[in-house]
Amino acid sequence: MWSSIFISAVFGTLGILMSVLGYKLFDLVETKIDFAEEIKKGNLAVALVMSSFLAGICYIIGRTVGG
Repeated sequence: MWSSIFISAVFGTLGILMSVLGYKLFDLVETKIDFAEEIKKGNLAVALVMSSFLAGICYIIGRTVGG
């Protein structure tokens, strides 16, 4: 039982780290828009694009890491 919890925690942490890395890489590649600044301004279109992007990245990572 504890080994299952440990493995789940490791894969969960790995998934979160890969999601953050995916966001950072996307932010580095797309230099025309400062996403964090636009979201702070209340730009809902940018927030929707970023949430869709993160959901897609998390889906891909989940399918890859989870098997």
